[in-house]
Amino acid sequence: MAIAMLASLFSQAHPYKLWYREPAQVWTDALPLGNGRLGAMVYGIPATERIQLNEETIWAGQPNGNANAKALKAIPVIQDLIWKGEYKKAQDLATSDVMSATNWGMPYQAFGNVYISMPGMGNYTNYYRELSLDSARAITRWTADGVTYRREVITSLADNVVTVRFTADQRGCITFNAYFTTPHDDIIIKSEGDEATLFGVTSKHEGLKGKVRFMGRMAAVAKGKGEGAVTHSKDGIVSVKGADEAVLYISIATNFNNYKDIFGDEAIRSEQILRAAMARDYAQSKAEHISRFRQLMHRVTLNLGEDQYKDLPTDERIIRFADHDDNYLVATYFQFGRYLLICSSQPGGQPANLQGIWNDKLFPAWDSKYTTNINLEMNYWPAEPTQLTELNEPLFRLIREVSETGAETARTMYGKSGWVLHHNTDIWRVTGGIDHAQSGMWMTGGAWLCRHLWEHYLYTMDKDFLRRYYPVMKGAAEFLDQMLIPEPQHGWLVISPSVSPENSHPSKDGKVAISAGTTMDVQLVDELFREVMAASKVLGEDAALAAHYAERLKLMPPMQVGKWGQLQEWMEDWDDPNDTHRHVSHLYGLYPGCQITLSGTPRLFDAARTSLIHRGDPSTGWSMGWKVCLWARLFDGNHAYKLIRNQLSLTDDRFVAYGTDKKKGGTYRNLFDAHPPFQIDGNFGCTAGIAEMLVQSHEGYINLLPALPDAWKAGGEVKGLMARGAFEIEHLAWKDGRVVRLAIRSNAGEPLRVKANGKMMMRKTHKGQTLTLIGK
Repeated sequence: MAIAMLASLFSQAHPYKLWYREPAQVWTDALPLGNGRLGAMVYGIPATERIQLNEETIWAGQPNGNANAKALKAIPVIQDLIWKGEYKKAQDLATSDVMSATNWGMPYQAFGNVYISMPGMGNYTNYYRELSLDSARAITRWTADGVTYRREVITSLADNVVTVRFTADQRGCITFNAYFTTPHDDIIIKSEGDEATLFGVTSKHEGLKGKVRFMGRMAAVAKGKGEGAVTHSKDGIVSVKGADEAVLYISIATNFNNYKDIFGDEAIRSEQILRAAMARDYAQSKAEHISRFRQLMHRVTLNLGEDQYKDLPTDERIIRFADHDDNYLVATYFQFGRYLLICSSQPGGQPANLQGIWNDKLFPAWDSKYTTNINLEMNYWPAEPTQLTELNEPLFRLIREVSETGAETARTMYGKSGWVLHHNTDIWRVTGGIDHAQSGMWMTGGAWLCRHLWEHYLYTMDKDFLRRYYPVMKGAAEFLDQMLIPEPQHGWLVISPSVSPENSHPSKDGKVAISAGTTMDVQLVDELFREVMAASKVLGEDAALAAHYAERLKLMPPMQVGKWGQLQEWMEDWDDPNDTHRHVSHLYGLYPGCQITLSGTPRLFDAARTSLIHRGDPSTGWSMGWKVCLWARLFDGNHAYKLIRNQLSLTDDRFVAYGTDKKKGGTYRNLFDAHPPFQIDGNFGCTAGIAEMLVQSHEGYINLLPALPDAWKAGGEVKGLMARGAFEIEHLAWKDGRVVRLAIRSNAGEPLRVKANGKMMMRKTHKGQTLTLIGK
């Protein structure tokens, strides 16, 4: 009966999409497309369409390193100043002699735009634009002078180009001019036969000359009868006149090969890509693109109820969500996060950066780099639980590459073996400290990234993968082991100098950031040592090394509970109960780590809750995404849902043009996360948080519906979420908060422990077996 009622509940479900009744006015209204290498933001303007374009390797600068050799002598002095309580002097010396003296990393840069002008479209009706999360297409439709026009934009996973298809319901009506623009200065735009081309070179930044060359090419194929369908290119403009339908093809390529090699030929690459795409049948290419996309997107489905407000456009639903539940919007937001990861991180390419792959500026906020004290890692939180594991490949390659550059940095700055990464890197894989010591004097970035390597093993049980990356994990641990020194009061082994990312503590000279043995560093080092120990056991290697780390762990400080019941952020009891800082670094051990649990460390679990309550809810978008995950781990689904509601509140970027007040956090009209400005990590964090509300597996068993909010209890179902141990939740359905259907597939034959409806079930499994444990 319960399953029949669920079937009725979901009978009205349809593929998720974003849709709007007007064109984009600003960049954060535009609809994002991507294939991992190319990104496109589609405005949907009938008369003069704008498609803003990115290519993932268009970065300023050139191969370089940014380690500061003065750090070698400065670090012992800084450590001594910290022990003496001279935190301000220690911080000033770290800023001057440890932070990079050459550059603070290079910015990710826009390629430019394609503009498409269509005459006679000034007055239009019946306007509609859509982003399909089912097929990765942006569709714009309108009527002008009795003719209905349609444009369909794809960033093809099949052909590695951007395509724009034009159709109309009457013959001979497709006429347009298409041309490139770019914010870059050093450019050449011209026509070559029937093509328009744009050649450019990236910018000089912080004294480093830009040496990434890029080439964009554009051409059209038109169809029509008689004298129609004229296609040509002149002065960098591709023109089509009187066609029944047309397809515009856009290719972009650079000379970038890898972080050490920029000797590719962007002209030949862009030409080959364009020629190959244009030689194929468009319908077949489109079908292949959709098929490839769905192979990833359709692995997980989430249904939280029928779409009660399907007649409202997405931006109006965001506004309405402030005081009305809209579970379908929440499920759309969950899938949008998965969509963005598919679009911005594909095997063989670059990882998703601070803005994924979408950026319309030469010098974006924080350079749109890879910030490793939360943001890069948050980008990949949904990858394992929402069954997008192969999209980790660019991240894993980055980890291997920074382990190479970070080995040189470890020798240069600290005189140590192993490898180090501070709080930022870029396409050139720089690993030195950047910005000021308040954020840059943080040497445990490698430990956090190694968490993703170990998590991949836990979700897949892939020993071959673990064997390949075990040396990387060992190298990160080796460096940090050498950096541990005894603090004078207790003799605990700690990292010094240290910061709790971007936060500050009181001192005799006012607020400063630098100290020793911050809680996050303790958690990261503890976790990494244990991961290396566990990996050595799985692989049957390095028993002596594992024993060494076991002894070192005994000498490290415990996590501590402070005077107002909080989990201390620092080794000293400095926490301010009124501190609402966006980073909650000391709660790493609760999520994404697993050192703090109700069953294993109940006192720390309660202290973490106290800290999170005092930190508050409203914050930057990514911070609220992290808090969704944290409240899920605290088994408080209603509070996690409250954070989702806070995050899914409209932040209108139109203030730039129209004077609207700028607010903190929230979501733009196109569902992009708002820091503000746009940062993609909040999208990914919230998607991971929703998955964590439904399924958890970090305590050695699968826990179903651990943080189900009241708003979702009536009924729902999810298919395809993954759990550690290489288990796939093939079908989880619930009614009135109780599981009524449960089927789990074992991909590795591991023993299964699963908790549902308050009952623990244990089963032996074999590889490939599906167990139906509840329902039929």
